[in-house]
Amino acid sequence: MKKLLFAFLTAISFFGNAQNRQNSTVQKPYTILVLMNATPQWLSLTRNERSRFVEKELTPIFIRVSKTVNVKLFDSEYFHASVSDFMIVTTTDLNDYKLLIELLRDTKIYGIPYFEIKDIIVGQENLFEDFNEQFKQEKK
Repeated sequence: MKKLLFAFLTAISFFGNAQNRQNSTVQKPYTILVLMNATPQWLSLTRNERSRFVEKELTPIFIRVSKTVNVKLFDSEYFHASVSDFMIVTTTDLNDYKLLIELLRDTKIYGIPYFEIKDIIVGQENLFEDFNEQFKQEKK
């Protein structure tokens, strides 16, 4: 009976430790750079028209995905010839990022277009460290 109880307690302890390891694994966020160039259609709008477009069309989209997606907007026209603006998007949920892009595709950003999307770059911070740790564990 003692052996059975010991085996049972050992199994529970092992299972609990395995679950704690799984729960302590936090999804590393993705950082996504969306490189854009303003088109003449965007530049021909007045500054007030641009501000209204951002407020009425873009802000509701950013709010809709804000639970899992963070969006920051940047200007770069002073420093780059073919990329006038870029977004830095961070998320742990790529499905919500895809929703963000699909919702943006339904706006004049893509439709007129107000911006030409030059490139999209996706990465995760210091991901090489995770792989290095994984390889160390596999060698043991």
